Amino acid sequence: MSDRRIGVYICYCGGNISDYVDCDRVRDAIEHDEGVVVAKTTMFACSDAAQQEIIDDIKEQKLDAMVVASCSPTLHLFTFRGVAERAKLNPYLYVQVNLREQCSWAHTDVPALATDKAVYMVKAGIAKARLTVPLDKTRIDTVPRSLVIGAGISGLRAALGLSDLGISVFVAEKTEKIGGWVADMGRMYPHDRRGNELIADLVEEVQKRDNIQIYTQAELAEKSGSVGDFNVKLNVKCELIPLNVGSIIVTTGFHSYQPADGEFAYGAEGVLTLPEFKQLLDQCEDELSYQGKAVSKVSYIYCVGSRDASGAEGANAYCSRYCCNAAMHASSVAHDLSPKLHQFHLYRDTRSYGKYELLYQKARRQGALFIKFNADAPPQVEKSNGGFRILVKDVLTYGEELDIDSDLIVLVTAMEPRPNQALNDIIKVPLGLDGFFKEIHPKLRPVETVIDGVFIAGAAQAPRNSAESVASALAATAKSAALLKKGYVELEPLIAEVDPDACSWCDQCVASCPYSAISKKNFGEKEIAEINAAVCKGCGCCVPDCPQGALGVKGYTDGQIKAMIDAMEVANG
Repeated sequence: MSDRRIGVYICYCGGNISDYVDCDRVRDAIEHDEGVVVAKTTMFACSDAAQQEIIDDIKEQKLDAMVVASCSPTLHLFTFRGVAERAKLNPYLYVQVNLREQCSWAHTDVPALATDKAVYMVKAGIAKARLTVPLDKTRIDTVPRSLVIGAGISGLRAALGLSDLGISVFVAEKTEKIGGWVADMGRMYPHDRRGNELIADLVEEVQKRDNIQIYTQAELAEKSGSVGDFNVKLNVKCELIPLNVGSIIVTTGFHSYQPADGEFAYGAEGVLTLPEFKQLLDQCEDELSYQGKAVSKVSYIYCVGSRDASGAEGANAYCSRYCCNAAMHASSVAHDLSPKLHQFHLYRDTRSYGKYELLYQKARRQGALFIKFNADAPPQVEKSNGGFRILVKDVLTYGEELDIDSDLIVLVTAMEPRPNQALNDIIKVPLGLDGFFKEIHPKLRPVETVIDGVFIAGAAQAPRNSAESVASALAATAKSAALLKKGYVELEPLIAEVDPDACSWCDQCVASCPYSAISKKNFGEKEIAEINAAVCKGCGCCVPDCPQGALGVKGYTDGQIKAMIDAMEVANG
């Protein structure tokens, strides 16, 4: 028998698991496995009561490893590591088995087979737990300085937040002026304040701070080091400026979708994108006019560049979120200029979420008409008598075809990720399927990236309005400050490791590492690979590329993986 003492806890997840998996049968199948001294089921393993029960078992039964079979580790990995730590058990002696996403939810139609699979999965988790060893985090001292990339509203607000907390800030702005999109805007939603005034207020505050330095016409040229101690170089007007910072916040903003020539008649005089229309509104004083002529009819066509799942080049399948509200607010501003203006909103779905429903209601009270069309029958736009004629089938009147005359056409265009390939190659933050920078978890770690010490905020991360962008910038500020003010950071030990006896330094692993975490070092009379613990993310890309089998990943060793496979094979007969 194994001398390990393992506790196994199988979660019902309030029915998410137990409705399709017989959790009691899973417990009965594993309770006599080698090394298992505690085997229990629980309604919610993550509840305070269940956590305390696990802590009590660890202490009373002298457990030296634990397995929790519940939901995704993305959700509760750190929850149960915390349980282990509170019980004075090394947190890396804990194994989580995902019975929800990988079993119960995947096999709702075959509960008997789902239960069999759950047994195999838990047995594999136990086999891995038998081979766990204590691991210690890597501790790194941090420097109280931060780099903010992008000087739009998010970047400026992040810089001020860091400054207020006593952290020196360097801001790198690619263009000649600061303020981004907002600096060129007039009235904005949801606050109805002028964007240029907002930026002017932020710039005034920045200029008061001695610990904020802004570089314009500056781009990140190099990055080395790791969380808490990055060495970067900015290319500022062809001059390289070295900086040492503890964190990096990326607030590079967005790019506005540019319709193709002819798309809803774009390219013709009088067909404007939403940003172009907002600029027109800001230039008008007494009434809405275009090229010296008063405008009496405006039509808005929604979802231009958004929600297009065709796969065509330049198409964006995602919803840009901000567009509906921005168009409705622009409609209200236009009404204030010309109260007798006729406005038509041609939409697929209105998504005026939260309190922004008030914008929709206001636009309707002002007389704007909302006409819903199907995605497979978009409006047809053609020139007519110096203006435009729009043919559209109204879903809400059972497909009645409407013929609308307009002086102006406003294309409500998408937010797109800003082209940042050169920056991406340096900071190596992953992109989502939509092309925006991707966070670790949208709810639990919404501004953190897989690169420790590198945070994302604002519209660089997803389509957002100004208020949401500022909120995410302050979240990134808080995370960055928490890391830097502490004076040190502790990093995950689940990283690659080298067997010095097997390694003969062939250089193959260097090319396979996406984080540049591998270098060469002398080991006795030969050269071998060395892992930078502060940079390695434990992705394992280097492991299969090593011809000598000299590389592995702590916590996911070859021995553990083989033991899991063997346990499943034995359970399957």
